Amino acid sequence: MICGFGTVWAMVNGALLVAGTTSDAGKSVVAAGICRWLARRGVRVAPFKAQNMSLNSYVTIDGAEIGRAQAVQARAAGLEPAADMNPILLKPGSDRRSQVVLMGRPVADVDAMEYGALKDLLRTTALEALERLRKQYDVVVCEGAGSPAEINLRRGDIANMGLARAANLPVIVVGDIDRGGVFAAFYGTVGLLDAADQAHVAGFVVNKFRGAKELLEPGLDMLRKLTGREVYGVLPWLDGLWLDVEDSLALDGRQVAVRPPYGRRTLRVAVVRLPRISNFTDVDALAAEPGVVVRFATGAAELDDADLVVLPGSRATVADLAWLRENGIAAALRARTGPILGICGGFQMLGREIVDDVESGAGRVEGLGLLPVRFVFGADKRLGRPEGTAYGEPVRAYEIHHGIPAVEGGEPFLDGCRSANVFGTTWHGALENDGFRRAFLTDVARRAGRDFTPAPDTDFARLREHRLDALADLVEQNLNTDALLRLIDQGPPKTLPTLPPGAPPA
Repeated sequence: MICGFGTVWAMVNGALLVAGTTSDAGKSVVAAGICRWLARRGVRVAPFKAQNMSLNSYVTIDGAEIGRAQAVQARAAGLEPAADMNPILLKPGSDRRSQVVLMGRPVADVDAMEYGALKDLLRTTALEALERLRKQYDVVVCEGAGSPAEINLRRGDIANMGLARAANLPVIVVGDIDRGGVFAAFYGTVGLLDAADQAHVAGFVVNKFRGAKELLEPGLDMLRKLTGREVYGVLPWLDGLWLDVEDSLALDGRQVAVRPPYGRRTLRVAVVRLPRISNFTDVDALAAEPGVVVRFATGAAELDDADLVVLPGSRATVADLAWLRENGIAAALRARTGPILGICGGFQMLGREIVDDVESGAGRVEGLGLLPVRFVFGADKRLGRPEGTAYGEPVRAYEIHHGIPAVEGGEPFLDGCRSANVFGTTWHGALENDGFRRAFLTDVARRAGRDFTPAPDTDFARLREHRLDALADLVEQNLNTDALLRLIDQGPPKTLPTLPPGAPPA
């Protein structure tokens, strides 16, 4: 039951599944916005994603690895991230194999056929995690994965309609109108589901709309009549909401506005876009700095004018190192005299040697030789929340890696080292520490001969909070929140029509 007094609401065991017409339709940010909107009204709310396929991950305070998006949604809800919020995380190492992380710990490395043998265990684990959250919190905002209309995967689905039916969840479908074809995507998403699945899909949210809403209304009215379902609102396009994305597909359309520099000049950062790039959210804090221009690069020529090159994390270090050699980036890095920063997998590539009988099975592989470090991959993944200092500034970070560094020279840099203008560390999230980031960028600018001064007051944590509040404002101002509250409280509507053609029962 929902009750309210002023703006404070109390709910009992409410839940909602936010699905999408496609990957990167906006499920993660809409779920985060709903979490923050509810939390601001005194509702005890938690996020949940049963199964996440992502190479952007985070380590909880008790050492569990979960999807980065769920960690941010937990912040939106005012919570410390926990394993129950993302009980299953799949980390692709190739087009055919993924590491399975169950309740924060890696348990297997499987292909699609081997994964099928785990389905019963994964389904039970996901439902138990959701049940624990529903008992602990007033509302659980669930996020789907990909599209619920991936009918080739429906029989074993535990993240979309399989979850909705098992837990009796109402579903809203988010569509990205900026891509075009959103009305067809909405209707087709529902129409490809069987009747029992369709009975859980309550309506739609249009995302990333630019223009005059009155021009959209005839289409929305027709969608309501054709589907017999609500349109819960239209979220406008809002610049500056780049926020801890989980899918590297989002990099294709990434456009980050550069704030004017604090000093005289900008600082140019090139991030190598590895084929299996992971935790690229490490550079979000750089992009938040006034005057720092961050771009992702796939070729050697794109590194030429960069003041700093970042070699980020990778889920397939040895394969991505081979890719660097094949396309000329390795040679460009060796010839470079300006600063280079390697993080986790990127740090491993910059070392002298990698011994990997775990991730790739390649054994001994020669690194780029730019740092005096040797890496041996261990069977157990190292997960933690380390703390340290650099440039006299405190640093809190997190680590996720099999490769253990043996530093054989250079100057200390976090847990890694620096040699000449090349820096390496396994620590993710270090650049989110404001004092350290400013000191590092000052050093980078000096080494690059660039007249750049970091702004003295950039607060990355506060900026993230502002973005989460902006998402909550979008929800509050543009969605039918009364209807959403009823949906969360009462569950799927009882009289939703079945749209043709409808799939055979799953």
